Amino acid sequence: MFYRFAAIAGLCIIGVTAILAFKPAPVKSGHVHFDKIIGADISFLPQLEAYGRKFYDKGQEKDMLQILKDHGFNYIRLRIFNNPAADSGYSKKGFCDLEGTKKMALRIKATGMGFLLDFHYSDNWADPGKQHKPAAWKNANYQQLQDSLTTFTRNTLLALKAQGTLPDMVQVGNEINHGMLWPDGGTKHMDTLASFFKAGIAGVKSVDKSIKIMLHIACGGQNGESRYFIDNMLKRGVKFDIIGESYYPEWHHTPDSLKRNLTDLTTRYKQDVIVAEYTRHKQEVNDIAFSLPGNKLKGTFIWEPINTGEPVFDRKGNTIDSLINIYPAIKEKYNVR
Repeated sequence: MFYRFAAIAGLCIIGVTAILAFKPAPVKSGHVHFDKIIGADISFLPQLEAYGRKFYDKGQEKDMLQILKDHGFNYIRLRIFNNPAADSGYSKKGFCDLEGTKKMALRIKATGMGFLLDFHYSDNWADPGKQHKPAAWKNANYQQLQDSLTTFTRNTLLALKAQGTLPDMVQVGNEINHGMLWPDGGTKHMDTLASFFKAGIAGVKSVDKSIKIMLHIACGGQNGESRYFIDNMLKRGVKFDIIGESYYPEWHHTPDSLKRNLTDLTTRYKQDVIVAEYTRHKQEVNDIAFSLPGNKLKGTFIWEPINTGEPVFDRKGNTIDSLINIYPAIKEKYNVR
């Protein structure tokens, strides 16, 4: 998500037109299960569609999710902000709020793909450089913050459950290796940070105990920092299923560094290890992720491939064959189903 500002700027050059009509097929409730994941975060999609963007594969207009599925993708990730329309929020139009997430969840489930929901626990971007509290929680004390985390998580999932679109996997926080809900949950206060993580998990498990929990950090090529954070959470009794790493070479070193880190993590810990965000080195990142030792869940989520970093679509919405055709080959090479 380090490329978000370029992506937002790209939205501004698109003319405003009507939102694409979409009528999802009836949704069957229940979770999907994949042993191997080729995933994509496409949270910008409703925003792009609101400004008239359409998508084409080999010259034929199609729903963007279907294009991804046709090229081997089997999982979609969405971010959610608490109140993006707040004064300091992400979007006055409320993009990436609960109502928008519900609409996108229907579309994801209609395709039969998996659904990962990424809670930022902020009104705007949360990442290693900033983890600001939602405005509504600004003056909350420690106990109130814990309760708010549980309640917001629970209410979000209950709303999704009511329409049969519960996520299959949940991130409790986004890139939280420097903490969450600053300053209270900064890494100088590891006990507090762990309790916040547990509060979010409690909200998930109160709705559906079978939803997988991801701990998401941005240390793709940094083994020491990864181990330090994970060990601090584990020794405080935080229970999670998946370690998700962001990998951007500008911050996280070479693909070889990523390989060394992920290989160590997958052999050191019982949790599954996946790449939760990346954009460049597509072939190398996927080769690393799918070649990790052991019979654990393996996979990747490319971040915003429709308009950010090294996208697989051009500015007119056409697939870029040299990039998107990497993924069918990955699917076949690693028997992703």
